[in-house]
Amino acid sequence: MLTRRLGRSDLMVPPVVFGGNVLGWTVDAQKSFRLLDGLIDRGLNMIDTADVYSNWAEGHEGGESEALIGDWLSMRGGRDRVIVATKGGMRMGEGREGLSARWLTQAVDDSLRRLKTDYIDLYQLHQPDDKTPTEETVQVMARLIDAGKIRFFGVSNFSAAQISDLLRVSHDLGLPRPESVQPEFNLIARNEFEGTLAELCQREKLGAISYFALAAGFLSGKYRSQADLKGARSARVASFMNERNLRILQKLIAVAEAEGISPAAAAIAWIRTQPAITAPIASATSMAQLDEIVIAARHELDPQSLSILNRSDAP
Repeated sequence: MLTRRLGRSDLMVPPVVFGGNVLGWTVDAQKSFRLLDGLIDRGLNMIDTADVYSNWAEGHEGGESEALIGDWLSMRGGRDRVIVATKGGMRMGEGREGLSARWLTQAVDDSLRRLKTDYIDLYQLHQPDDKTPTEETVQVMARLIDAGKIRFFGVSNFSAAQISDLLRVSHDLGLPRPESVQPEFNLIARNEFEGTLAELCQREKLGAISYFALAAGFLSGKYRSQADLKGARSARVASFMNERNLRILQKLIAVAEAEGISPAAAAIAWIRTQPAITAPIASATSMAQLDEIVIAARHELDPQSLSILNRSDAP
């Protein structure tokens, strides 16, 4: 499996990163372990999660995904062969949120405990925090790197201006800079990344690992009308059901048929071709879906197919 360097770090990441948001939510422990085993066996060795996964589900408080990954790592062994990325900063309870030195120090320790590991390869600031000075956040990241608890840090859901501020402060203080960006990016959500943010990633050599590759499953092709809406993601998918997005979906389905692959594989393969993207993040809840991710990681789209998808937003 071909790999790419993430930013200026020494992390060599696979063509697709596995999204751990489903683990402990729509996928139970037994199936999670099978999926993770299958992932590694197929050469995709990077897992992205977060401390808040899956506190949106009834009866969950967050940490469920990290805990399952930790149990799996403990049973399987071979920690050095897996790239573990997690995130912190979103609300985990009263006083347990934000990017302050106090909370991030505790949040990293909590994630390490759940993950049953001594270090996190990539720790990402999950969202901006305008109440904490940038200098404080950069300094605590540097201390956590010096302590060996994290190897590199990145950001998620930050604007180009906010990332530029982090880069400036890191440079001025002579401290480690963020090496990655995690934006939302897919065939129907392109505007927030394309342009200023993508240009910043290329100019500053920041790795981009984008999330929502399939727009909560909408781009898998299984939701083509209101009648298809069901399951844990149905409310989110319903928000995508409009004339523009259905037009893009039809173009994706046509390309997938011409390429002989599924719409999901085609959608993920398209993201891989974008020059500012290092690797998309995609989840799977079955071995069949995992196989689609593997196809997407290896399949090279025909130039005509790429052209159609690149212009799929056009009327």
